[in-house]
Amino acid sequence: MTSAIMFSSLALSLSHARAHSFSNCIVDFFRFMELSVLLEPGRPPKTDKAAILLDAARLVTQLRGEAQKLTDSNTDLQEKIKELKAEKNELRDEKQRLKAEKEKLEQQLKTTNVQPGFLPSPAMPAAFAAQGQAATNKFVPVISYPGVAMWQFMPPAAVDTSQDHVLRPPVA
Repeated sequence: MTSAIMFSSLALSLSHARAHSFSNCIVDFFRFMELSVLLEPGRPPKTDKAAILLDAARLVTQLRGEAQKLTDSNTDLQEKIKELKAEKNELRDEKQRLKAEKEKLEQQLKTTNVQPGFLPSPAMPAAFAAQGQAATNKFVPVISYPGVAMWQFMPPAAVDTSQDHVLRPPVA
């Protein structure tokens, strides 16, 4: 009898193993069906496990490639951001340097704006202009700051008076 009990217990354990194995197969089948639906939404699910695994492997490979491209793109963008920040800091420094230089030049202009004793006073601009034309005959003084004459160059054609009688007849 002991052998009959052993046989029945062995048969019972085999039937449990088969039932467990069968339920695992059913669970695996539904997992593959779900994976097939996820891989190709809107299409009828595949029942061939090998085809489903090939599709999943292809999709994973494709997604890894896309992830690598995005990682490379992100790295490039981070490098560009660093370069642009460095350039921004350089421009900020240059702007500060130019502001300081501008203030320095304005200070120099204010100090040179003091009227020296050897220049004619701005109260007599006609006499000053006559002196300037007599000296060079090509420059016209422009008084923009008190006591400082700024000379502008006039073209030779405007200063040449040899053809005045032909170009501009006298009005009698």
